[in-house]
Amino acid sequence: MASTSDAPLGSQPRGVDMLYSSGTTGRPKGVKAPLPGHEIDERLDLFTMVFAPAYGFDTDTVYYSAAPTYHAAPLRFGGVVHAVGGTLVMSDRFEPEAALAAIETHRVTHSQWVPTMFVRMLKLPDAVRSAYDVSSVWVAVHAAAPCPVEVKQRMMEWWGPVLHEYYSSTEANGITMVTPTEWLERPGTVGRARLGTLRVCGRDGAELPAGETGVVYFERDVRPFSYHNDDARTAAATHPDHPTWTTTGDIGHVDADGYLFLTDRAAFTIISGGVNVYPQEIEDALALHPDVLDVAVVGVADDDLGQVPVAVVQPADGVRPTPELAQRILADLDGRLARFKIPRTLHFTDALPRSATGKLVKKDLAARFARGVSGG
Repeated sequence: MASTSDAPLGSQPRGVDMLYSSGTTGRPKGVKAPLPGHEIDERLDLFTMVFAPAYGFDTDTVYYSAAPTYHAAPLRFGGVVHAVGGTLVMSDRFEPEAALAAIETHRVTHSQWVPTMFVRMLKLPDAVRSAYDVSSVWVAVHAAAPCPVEVKQRMMEWWGPVLHEYYSSTEANGITMVTPTEWLERPGTVGRARLGTLRVCGRDGAELPAGETGVVYFERDVRPFSYHNDDARTAAATHPDHPTWTTTGDIGHVDADGYLFLTDRAAFTIISGGVNVYPQEIEDALALHPDVLDVAVVGVADDDLGQVPVAVVQPADGVRPTPELAQRILADLDGRLARFKIPRTLHFTDALPRSATGKLVKKDLAARFARGVSGG
């Protein structure tokens, strides 16, 4: 309105986004963080304060994002790069060769990925991979899911020691980070806490010592989030005895030096004959099999053992799915995994349900098997 003053307001408090979780284990949840309590020109958000200095985001940054911005990490990392004056190169979907072409064309310095993207790029023919110059990349950030050790090792053999990993969530209740050098010293770790204090607890809520596997919590000074209009899920994500300890349902352990190693999501754990089986371990063992493009492992009901693991595989391009192939793929696990972890059966499918960021939407796959449907 013409009568409105153009004088700055006395106070211009900064807001905060309210994003929804990706819904890989259930219905997406609105993550409601408390208001930050500072002005719009104060760059005090955790992404600017934690990630920007850790990864060297500045005006010379050319950041490539292969995922859409309606997910937390692409949105927030893109916002940080934009805020510090860097350049964004964005793709509406991930294609392995197109990603390499974008890196070469735009001389990308920073990028962000999920492990599935690494696997797809590694499975390109050698001639295709070597045709693109990726030497401009000096920070390749990855998160969202545990990365198989062999996959990360092969990526660093190709791109050099530029892979930086962090562990966090849409809830941003805590953050761990690990540099390439640290990871090479402790393959498989997602790093030490950079926001919050790590607490690993058993089913009874008791904190566990280093080396023992349990539910991963972050302790903060105040509870960092609640789920919008969902008190029950907020309570389920909160430690029963410590209201500022929260979890997003991941399982793992810390070593004596405080480095976190993730095992899987609690919701995905298969209990077979009273023993915990973590699908991620099996999926990691199959990820780079030459006949496998994509793989997931879920638990199905069994009259004798309660549950047994079953593998679902999307064959590599040009590979014909046959019972013989299924047996060969499973046989490749002999000697690599304990016998009780090897899937009882392997089913083929045309495609696995993945979000646009590459996360496996395992609840959809589990529902398919619950209905007795095992294939594509």
